[in-house]
Amino acid sequence: MKTSRRSLIGIVSAGAVAGFIRPVSAADTIKIGMTIPMTGPGATTGQLQTQGAKLAIDHVNAAGGVNGRMLELVLEDDQTTNPGMVLAFSRLVNRGDLAVIIGSVRSTQVNAVAADIKKSGIPTFIGGSDPTLTHMGNPWIFRCRPNDTYSSKVIAAFGVNDLKKTKWAVVHGTDAFGASGGKLLIEQLKALGITPVVEQAFNNGQADLTPVVLAIRQAGADVLATYIAFENDVALFARQLKQLGVTIPWIGSASVASPISRNLAGPALFGSYIVSDFDANASPEAKKFAEEFNKINHVIPDDQSAWVYDAINLTAEAIKKTGGTDPVKLRDALHAIKDFPGTEGTYTFDENGDGLTSYNIVQNDNGNLKFIRQITPAK
Repeated sequence: MKTSRRSLIGIVSAGAVAGFIRPVSAADTIKIGMTIPMTGPGATTGQLQTQGAKLAIDHVNAAGGVNGRMLELVLEDDQTTNPGMVLAFSRLVNRGDLAVIIGSVRSTQVNAVAADIKKSGIPTFIGGSDPTLTHMGNPWIFRCRPNDTYSSKVIAAFGVNDLKKTKWAVVHGTDAFGASGGKLLIEQLKALGITPVVEQAFNNGQADLTPVVLAIRQAGADVLATYIAFENDVALFARQLKQLGVTIPWIGSASVASPISRNLAGPALFGSYIVSDFDANASPEAKKFAEEFNKINHVIPDDQSAWVYDAINLTAEAIKKTGGTDPVKLRDALHAIKDFPGTEGTYTFDENGDGLTSYNIVQNDNGNLKFIRQITPAK
């Protein structure tokens, strides 16, 4: 029977981990569902997410699993679309055997399934950074990245206080992530006494960003800040900035640090600053993860790999505490987690399901990322 690309069950099975003496049946495993883009424009990031999840499961299973049971990953393709996400999430829920679900890194996709997450009664980890996602009265959502309330504060403070820039161009996507990030950044700048000289929005996958670049140039901006979701859009924007001679400092959200963006854009991204939730030099946990990930996959990981790695380790911790996979007990155990060291930072989940608040400032140094410092803005 041909295996469907849409549903790859047990990508890391218990029996695949070296060192086990007895075979483990699928019924013995603790199953973790994960939606990822296997197809569509986000497929490359989906591969990074899968690699991060696989590494975490390898570690847990090699150490004997959780309470004597191995972990097994169940994947569904979200197709990088909202309808695809709804279908993928539904397929996972309908299995009826999952301890937790790891959802999307795209805020717009999380919004698309927010009601389904609440109805499912299954703890669901997300990577979308739109702050509103954890303020909808949904007790089953846990975010494994800091939200953009904090990234916008760090971008604004760094550009104004460190770079001494006052003429801001704000560029963002029209999706939930971009629109929310752009709005929050403008609010933070106004709190610092600055009104951007230009704001530009564009659709994901837009073929030509020349009008956006020309608007920045004509406005006389001396610094550029962006919230762009997809790496291919980051690369296109970077190349067109260079082609049209816009050389002002650029402070971008995490996608600008992605190895995908850097590979696609090359020198066009050199010198850019990024406010990123993951950096290999931010902590001992991040450094160890990056070294192991790079050794196996031959690429330095970014937030796409890191947050799912953390989600699986947080799941293992919660199951250890509860002794089982009862969803209510797991939810309560996750809320009770304090100061858990992860690759993205130190997790303490608040009442809304937000676990992190810190961001790292890094710079693209001829294609490599140079860590500047980590900032934890005030809540």
